[in-house]
Amino acid sequence: MKIGIIGSGIAGLAAAVRMAVKGHEVTVYEKNNYPGGKISELYLKDYRFDTGPSLFTLPELAEELFRLCGEDMADYLPYRRLDVNCKYFFPDGTLFNFYHDKEQLVEEIKDKTWEDPDHFIQRMQQAKEMYELSAPVFIFSSFQKLSDFNTAPYRKLGRKLFKLDFFRTMHGANRRDFRDSRIVQLFDRYATYNGSSPYRAPATLNMIAHLENNIGSFFPEKGMYAIIHSIYLLALKNEVKFCFGKKVEEIITRNGKATGLVYEGKAEDFDIVISDSDVRYVANYMIPEHPLRKRLNKLAPSSSALVFYWGIRHTYSRLELHNVLFSDNYKKEFKKIFDEKTLPDDPTIYIFISSKLVKEDAPPGCENWFVMVNAPADDGQDWEELISRARKNIIAKINKTLNTAIENYIEAEQIANPQTIEEQTLSVDGALYGPASNSPMSAFLRHPNYLKQINDLYFVGGSAHPGGGIPLCLASAEIVEKEITLKYGGK
Repeated sequence: MKIGIIGSGIAGLAAAVRMAVKGHEVTVYEKNNYPGGKISELYLKDYRFDTGPSLFTLPELAEELFRLCGEDMADYLPYRRLDVNCKYFFPDGTLFNFYHDKEQLVEEIKDKTWEDPDHFIQRMQQAKEMYELSAPVFIFSSFQKLSDFNTAPYRKLGRKLFKLDFFRTMHGANRRDFRDSRIVQLFDRYATYNGSSPYRAPATLNMIAHLENNIGSFFPEKGMYAIIHSIYLLALKNEVKFCFGKKVEEIITRNGKATGLVYEGKAEDFDIVISDSDVRYVANYMIPEHPLRKRLNKLAPSSSALVFYWGIRHTYSRLELHNVLFSDNYKKEFKKIFDEKTLPDDPTIYIFISSKLVKEDAPPGCENWFVMVNAPADDGQDWEELISRARKNIIAKINKTLNTAIENYIEAEQIANPQTIEEQTLSVDGALYGPASNSPMSAFLRHPNYLKQINDLYFVGGSAHPGGGIPLCLASAEIVEKEITLKYGGK
């Protein structure tokens, strides 16, 4: 069949590879002049930055794409497991290394906190069980058909549904399971992995810790954008056609079926359309008469981000690849973001330095800093004022934590905010994950992978089921491939 794909984010690329391997004729339309979507790269002077996700988990999902094509991912995308998943800096001066090695981790817990290591181990086991119980249903299934509920994974989940902890919030569960407030805050942070608040999101999302800490955190030898580049090369090798600089304006529908795309005023017929664009953007601009628009625009958006890309003429041995400088009042921080729709004065700061492992990403004696704070989606705020104030607060916090004067070492800078994120990625209001997962079921009732009202239109990517982040985006492409194959046949 002839398949048109809107967007070349990682989910769009994965869908393209999967459908090409099935023998279909695949064309990808991308508004930018390069592939990647939210996973991109930036060059400032002699510095290179990864501009999107900075965490690589469940690499086997990417490896599967290469196996399907008879290729070895190691030839395209060599990567390594991290010894320290993340380094945490707490306001009281505690420095906590989250080691992958469990013995090292237990010693770190004993030395740095008053938490019982057994509580930590129990939580990680619970996260593993929660993931293994729910993944076949919530992550690798479309979660749309009643017939699925009679399959073994659904029946197993039904018998143990209580283990998913739907009705406690993440913070409620963490506060009950841990006695050290620093460890509570550490586990609360996982809500931000899908743009939500730990004080509202269901405790089920605590399973995220399993991916990063039980299975492990990984990093490509050439940086995060190498993931996109390698899958793009794989797609080209399988005769996927790419049309860069082509923004899709409309999804053509006739008699309840998607039949093509319009770009630059030109119409192109397709048997199937797969969208890797933000679902709210699609509803508002590509199929605006569909009732989907009204429903999606009522949903509260996920968080966005404010990112400073800094070329730093200095090195900091205390910092790892991934670093978090926690705020003193986490609850107040999320209230500012989701209720007041502004930036806190004391934000939690994430610092990602790819040059710690990819030496060519910065000149000798220098580092490339990706400095991010969580931000509200765009709601008409005065971003110029907010950015100016945030920059001062961030610099002051970094200087206090690291006993430095970071402003003296910044020799290159670029800033991303919710407005520029929307412009570059078409994520409406700059919401990075589509709707927020701030209610017991919203984390699992995300936008479906297909619409019953419009046949042959499918959705992949971070704003659709099963959610945001590299593993879930890759899973969405697998789900769509299965649904198309089930409908039309093929091996």
